[in-house]
Amino acid sequence: MQFPVSRRNGLLIALALVAVALAGIVAFLFRGGEPRFVEYRMQDALESPTAIAAGADGVVWFTIDRSDVIGRARNGTIERISTSGRNIEPLGVGVAPDGGAWYTDAVGGGVAHVTPDGKVSRVALDTPIVRLGRLAVGGDGSVWFAESTSYSITQIKDGRVIRHEVDSPRGGPFGVAVAPNGAVWATLQAADQLIRINPDGRTEMFDVPHRGAVPTDIAVGPDGSVWFVEVRGNRIGAFRDGKFSEFEVGVVNAGLSGIAVAGDGSVWFGMLREAALGRLRDGKVTIFHLPRKDARPFSVTVDPSNNVWYADISGGVGMLPARFARQ
Repeated sequence: MQFPVSRRNGLLIALALVAVALAGIVAFLFRGGEPRFVEYRMQDALESPTAIAAGADGVVWFTIDRSDVIGRARNGTIERISTSGRNIEPLGVGVAPDGGAWYTDAVGGGVAHVTPDGKVSRVALDTPIVRLGRLAVGGDGSVWFAESTSYSITQIKDGRVIRHEVDSPRGGPFGVAVAPNGAVWATLQAADQLIRINPDGRTEMFDVPHRGAVPTDIAVGPDGSVWFVEVRGNRIGAFRDGKFSEFEVGVVNAGLSGIAVAGDGSVWFGMLREAALGRLRDGKVTIFHLPRKDARPFSVTVDPSNNVWYADISGGVGMLPARFARQ
C-alpha cells in the first residue's frame, strides 16, 4: 500500500529547482588544459551522497545520507528534492521507467518513489525494523532490493510486496542487479554466494571461489556477464558462461565499493581507501585518482553517454567525462 506525501512539498521543490546553480561548488582537476573530473559539493558538510544511478535519459539520481532531500543531476546542475523525512543509510537507488527514481527508506519503513516532478510516495514493509541494502529497477518497472531483516530479495510489482527468501543459514543480502533477460542477481555477504532469481521465480545459488571474500555490490553487463565486488578478498569477480574468474585490483586493502558496467563492457568501481575509481578492461585494471585526497567513492554508475558518476560519501557527487574514461 502506498502513502502519498503531502503536496506542501511542491513549493519546497520549486524553490530547490530554481536554486540549482547554487546547489554545490563545482571543482575541476585540469590535465592538459581540460577538466578531467567535475565535482559537485553538497550544501551541508554533514550531507553524505550514498547511492547513485543513471537513467536512460541521462539524468542521474543520488541519495543523500543525513539529509531530507534526494539529489538529481541533469544538464550540468544539481537539483535537490524534498523527501519529507530524514534519510539514514539510504543505500539503494534505481531509476524508474517513468524517469523518476526508487530509493530505500529505512526510516520510513520501506522504499520510496519520487516522480520526475518531485512527488514522493512510499511502500511500507511489514517488519518493525527495516534494514535494506542496494536497489535496482527492472525493465518492466519491478523494484528489487536486498532486505536483511527478512533474509530476502524483495520485489515490488504492481503495488505488491513479494519476498524471495534466501534459503541459507548465512544470508546477509546486499547487492542487487537486474540482467537484460529479466533475471535478478544478488550477493549474500556472509554466505560468500551469488543468488540468481530467474524470470520464472526459480532460485539458484553459486559459491564464489574464495571463502571469506564477502561479495557486496553487483552489476550485470549488456552481454549478461555478472560482475561483483569482493570487499574482503580485495578483488573484482566475474561470472560468465557458468564460470567464475577473479581480478586483482593492484592496491592493497583498496576498500572496494560500488560497481557498474559501461556500454563498452568496461567495469567501473570505487576504491574508498585510495580516493580513486578503478576501471577493469580487457583484464587490466587502470586507476583514476580523484581530485580530493579525502574522497570516498561509495557508489558508481555510468550514464548512456559513458560518463562515469560516483557518490562520494565525504560530501559530493562527481563525474569523469566519457572522453577521459576511454583513455
